[in-house]
Amino acid sequence: MGESPELVVLLSNDGDAIGTAEKATVHTEDTALHLAFSCHVFNADGQILVTRRALEKKTWPGVWTNSFCGHPGPGEDFVEAIHRRAEQELGLTLTSVTSALPDFRYRAVDASGIVENEICPVFIAIAASEPAPNPAEVAEYQWAEPQALLSAVEQAEFAFSPWLTMQLPRLAIAGFLNPAG
Repeated sequence: MGESPELVVLLSNDGDAIGTAEKATVHTEDTALHLAFSCHVFNADGQILVTRRALEKKTWPGVWTNSFCGHPGPGEDFVEAIHRRAEQELGLTLTSVTSALPDFRYRAVDASGIVENEICPVFIAIAASEPAPNPAEVAEYQWAEPQALLSAVEQAEFAFSPWLTMQLPRLAIAGFLNPAG
């Protein structure tokens, strides 16, 4: 038997779950509002992990972004989903996961017309190992000094994913850019 398709949770404008859809079909030019998460991973030296999205990704291919994102499945706890995606996308084990921006929400359109439309709580985590990325998800990665990344994002927003450019300044204001220090 084949693996069942990955489902995402569809949401009303108020954030209430109203159904599910297959992840493979949800991102279009008219993407329904759905539940997601973003995670920013730090190492023991206080550096933040940035990743470059694989070139075959449907949205924002080849763009530098936060450590990883994902969608919790129906009834799946955010922390469980974050640990699952960290392993699937980056071959990474996390030692802690902390809610940072619980009310983050955004809508963005990439150059091909594909829309991201998500209620997307933001988390920070600490890495227990070096990444071993899945090449279908991540083209490359880099550990960066948080303030240097923030400066790069502020000076060249076009080089980064829209959700990273929205999240990173908010994480700085909230005091989350140096969790290991």
